[in-house]
Amino acid sequence: MSEENKNSTEISIELPEEIAEGVYVNLSVISHSNAEFILDFIRMVPNVPQAKVKSRILMTPQQTKRLMLALNENIRRYEAAYGTIQNVDSAMPPFPMNIKPKGQA
Repeated sequence: MSEENKNSTEISIELPEEIAEGVYVNLSVISHSNAEFILDFIRMVPNVPQAKVKSRILMTPQQTKRLMLALNENIRRYEAAYGTIQNVDSAMPPFPMNIKPKGQA
């Protein structure tokens, strides 16, 4: 066994079938405190005034920054393979700034 293999840790990740199917979302809202980031993934339906949070993820600031770096790298790879993603500012309708959560966090 090489020195590199001795120092690396292999992690087995289980992906349950109900999670493997995924959930479609078309909006995300990010908030934070001094200890964590909260990522709410939401599905908005046209002409329906209420949207539902489909998933909420809580992360440490360090893990959130790792996610940001991983997303940047994956977007770079995507654009290298498929072309530039169009500017979201001009392609998307205005973001509704009057979002008011219902229920408890």
